[in-house]
Amino acid sequence: QVQLVESGGGLVQAGGSLRLSCAASKSIFSINAMGWYRQTPGKQRELVAVMTSGDTTNYADSVKGRFTISRDDAKNTVYLQMNSLKPEDTAVYFCNARLVVLARTNDYWGQGTQVTVSS
Repeated sequence: QVQLVESGGGLVQAGGSLRLSCAASKSIFSINAMGWYRQTPGKQRELVAVMTSGDTTNYADSVKGRFTISRDDAKNTVYLQMNSLKPEDTAVYFCNARLVVLARTNDYWGQGTQVTVSS
């Protein structure tokens, strides 16, 4: 079991920046991958950025060059630095932890944090 708590969302003007944090209840060093997803009403949750335990990263095309995922193992925390924000980045952002145990994939989610970008 992994509990995740997000913070850092809020209201920002277009072109501004926000940093989201995701604090995990256990060592993220042992977690196979941690990522950020986002969801808007009526749409499916979509991947924003993911980082594996080997520090490989992957980003949605829409955020490449603007968002950066990083981790602090000592604090069991994953961050999402969001720069040059656009109104279309408005969504609820969720932190995800993926654990693979005995070939079984387990996904854990935070409660979500609202990001609103005004034009």
